[in-house]
Amino acid sequence: MPNKESFIHSGHRLRLKKRYLDEGLEFFSEHQVLELLLYYALPRTDTNVLAHGLIDHYGSLAAVLEADYEDLRRQNGLGDHAALLLNLLPYLWRYYQLSRDNRQIKIIHDHKELAAFAVALFTRQDKEAFYLICLDAQNKVLRIVKMNEGGLDSVHIKARTVAEAALRYKAKSVVLAHNHPAGSLKPSAGDIETTNLLIALLNALDIGVQDHIIVANGKYFSFVEKGILL
Repeated sequence: MPNKESFIHSGHRLRLKKRYLDEGLEFFSEHQVLELLLYYALPRTDTNVLAHGLIDHYGSLAAVLEADYEDLRRQNGLGDHAALLLNLLPYLWRYYQLSRDNRQIKIIHDHKELAAFAVALFTRQDKEAFYLICLDAQNKVLRIVKMNEGGLDSVHIKARTVAEAALRYKAKSVVLAHNHPAGSLKPSAGDIETTNLLIALLNALDIGVQDHIIVANGKYFSFVEKGILL
């Protein structure tokens, strides 16, 4: 039979859920957002106390969601299922952004917007990856294609597959984007060589290359801004 304490927790949860449905999350504190999330992995746990403890330990909600899965699961009271849920959320957000951007027509108005768009692709991306952003003649995003994903510091791109993707989605121009999870924004000799190879190949197909953007720690390096795009 449920005890008095479980009824109290149940009533608190119902009130918090109703508040979200009525108001959204705008006026929630960080620990209340975390508490609400944890309901779905820990149905019989006082998630209020746990949420406060996690925020105190990591410093913020963002830091909790960016924490390593193995570190999360070692936190007292959290366990495997809740740790997996929290670890999943940033990746789910990035997947949602890609799905939304591929579903909706987005027009890139200027280079600042282009750079921000590229940076968003690498939210919580802990492996080096390479994206091809295909644009039409009006700078509408036709498709975002993940060409490859490698280890922490390497990704191999076949020029032919990039060209095939650009042709498949009828791109008039493209933006190359990849990340450096190790943190350095400086392009490697291989980055520059690959960029020049892709530019030559795509230009021969009458497809322009607007930029190659490298992302690290939420910042970016633009080949165009640095004047090294051929």
